[in-house]
Amino acid sequence: MKIAHKLANLFQTYNYLKSVKFPSFVKIVEVGPRDGLQNEKNILSTDFKISLINSLSETGLQTIESGSFVSPKWVPQMADTKEVFSKIKKCDNINYPILVPNKIGMELALEVGVKEISIFTAASESFAKKNINCSIVS
Repeated sequence: MKIAHKLANLFQTYNYLKSVKFPSFVKIVEVGPRDGLQNEKNILSTDFKISLINSLSETGLQTIESGSFVSPKWVPQMADTKEVFSKIKKCDNINYPILVPNKIGMELALEVGVKEISIFTAASESFAKKNINCSIVS
């Protein structure tokens, strides 16, 4: 009886999945070199970051967020983004976006030839102050 019940559940799941409309495309963005490393208490070396991104480039990923042009005063872990982005081995079939929170960050991104940017906003005043040192109302 247990097998019959499991088969019935499996059949129901199969029929349900057939009726679901899945998107034809899903974009996966690896954010470890930016989001993961900016949360580390210790500042990792530029060479480590370059090596990490180059290694990730060999995995089949198509988008690897490589850093952020934020104020080093607020996020010191990203202070070397310009050097990291300039020195990583860029593969033609991979996008290497950089997180850009403001005009200064955008200017730095353009200066080093970033072809794709990530932007963000904040829903709370405290998050905006802590991450980009600005108000959500300004």
